[in-house]
Amino acid sequence: SFSSDQIRAYLSRNYTTDRMFVVAAGKVDHDAFVKQVEQRFASLPTTPSATPVMDAAHYTGGESREERDLMDTQVLLGFEGKAYHMRDFYCSQILANILGGGMSSRLFQEVREIRGLCYSVYAFHWGFSDTGIFGIHAATGGENLPELVPVIIDELRKASDHIDQQEIERSRAQIRAQLLMGQESPAARAGQIARQMMLYGRTIPNQEMMERLAGITTDRLTDLAGRLFFDTVPTLSAIGPMDHLVPLDDIKGALTTQPAGIRKAVG
Repeated sequence: SFSSDQIRAYLSRNYTTDRMFVVAAGKVDHDAFVKQVEQRFASLPTTPSATPVMDAAHYTGGESREERDLMDTQVLLGFEGKAYHMRDFYCSQILANILGGGMSSRLFQEVREIRGLCYSVYAFHWGFSDTGIFGIHAATGGENLPELVPVIIDELRKASDHIDQQEIERSRAQIRAQLLMGQESPAARAGQIARQMMLYGRTIPNQEMMERLAGITTDRLTDLAGRLFFDTVPTLSAIGPMDHLVPLDDIKGALTTQPAGIRKAVG
């Protein structure tokens, strides 16, 4: 537990004006808005807070299992992703979209629709300042666990071998649509500006993001998939019944051998 004094000390230490952005979007009178901010935030500390020196984060991989008596098992397979300032950040976003970004994605079609191995499956990529996480999440019944992970790994291997130009175009179109629709909502626009200012120290024009997306090729994506999935130590996290969940060592082996190897190991 913590006391009110500790909360106040935390606020005064972290909520200082040098660490804050105040953003408004929509029908805004700039001068009036600035005046309101100056009045209402005048009580906040203006002295720069003493930010502790932190070592750069390093991805390590590993395994976490929590056995629970649940109806299904939540499984997450993770890999080291790309920091938000790296060249391959946007490539990673496109790759996550192609693999598990919707009903037309590879994982959704193969794992859920064709094989019926899970209730839901999707891929995501989170970029941080030092590193990133590329993850695949699936929710499934325990009886499907022996086949689920091997099929996912098969799809990762296929992505490192071949990606269609049509898949890239479809993913680009989805991201473009998200960007443009975000412009229609003042709240979403304000949030986007705030995130960009905090991460990059400037706002990024949509045209610049479009140009970065346009520079993504099939070769870049397959090369990235090979490095993401087969050159780093995987992470396995699961909660629920897991008597039949593939061991992490078998996953590591499958990422360096033929796909059938993991099925033999758990069959």
